[in-house]
Amino acid sequence: MEKIQYGIVGFGEIAENRIAKEGFALDKNRFNQALPSFMLAGATDLNQGRKEGAKALGIRWYETYQQLLENPKIDAIYITTSNATHFPIAMEALKAGKHVITENPIATTIEEAEELINYATGHNLSVSVNLMMTKNAYNHKTRELLKQEAIGKNPYAVLHMEFHCGKDPIEAAFWRYFKKNETEGPISELGGHCLDMAEFLFQKKIKSVHCTYYPKTLDIGVEDGAVISYELENGIKGSIRVGFNQPRGGLLGTLHNLGYEIYGNDGIIRGYGTLFQLSGHPDEPVPIKLELQNPELCKSFCLTDVENIYQAQIAEHADSIINKHPLDGSQGLRNIKLVLACHESAQADGKEVFI
Repeated sequence: MEKIQYGIVGFGEIAENRIAKEGFALDKNRFNQALPSFMLAGATDLNQGRKEGAKALGIRWYETYQQLLENPKIDAIYITTSNATHFPIAMEALKAGKHVITENPIATTIEEAEELINYATGHNLSVSVNLMMTKNAYNHKTRELLKQEAIGKNPYAVLHMEFHCGKDPIEAAFWRYFKKNETEGPISELGGHCLDMAEFLFQKKIKSVHCTYYPKTLDIGVEDGAVISYELENGIKGSIRVGFNQPRGGLLGTLHNLGYEIYGNDGIIRGYGTLFQLSGHPDEPVPIKLELQNPELCKSFCLTDVENIYQAQIAEHADSIINKHPLDGSQGLRNIKLVLACHESAQADGKEVFI
């Protein structure tokens, strides 16, 4: 079987250390088996200083992304540039006949996302967004426990991704912190994953949100953080906390804080590190933890059959191309609608906004 050949546009830290080394298994110290359906065949970045990092991994370097798009052997493009550039690069790639994965968000407006999706659908091209935390085996286990009513009825989930960043002036100048844009900052960067996870865990759509920004303590252009209350279409409610201005101690505290607590009538599920870039491999910086507690027991799950979440995300996209069942990008469109609804609510003093 011919492998789907990908090119990366934007070879920054995430692209090198997560997408290339993990997603495409180029860190041979960690992943020693070839991936069956896809491979990384090229990379490019405006910063030519990143060329050496790509070459060290055996990746062919392109001086511009247009050169990448002109190569007929490249089947698909993985976009890891700044958020505002996802849409124009994705549209250019689609018009060149390439399938597309983007980092989240898929675009900066609902109209852009719809235009991208409509073009891809009309040309039988597969488009998806990297909301990879739903591929985590521990989150699948949590969804299974909820389906089994392991903590009883009437669950209430508190999802949170909070840490401290953007406090240094050099760091604060990075695009993720200084641009006053509703698709940058913690609601988009972190809340997008939490909103997606709430729908994944309960297998229901969010019906409405209330949102309030955190008090301003950082000198950054985007919001410092937010608290979001949501209601699912079946009436289940929950909350989300996201923030760039929340110290959580050292590495263990910071990463384990990226997770959730789900409270039911008969117990609690707690996930530590389940809302992050971890997959559950034994060589990761901290172990993921999942606990089920009720009045009789406290059970901790240690899953050994885990898949790398980045590899799973790319495999889903590649397999959709091979099987001629292209992904329609609807998850990305849904996510931008949820994120923008949160900002609409926050800017209206926390009023309820329906999706």
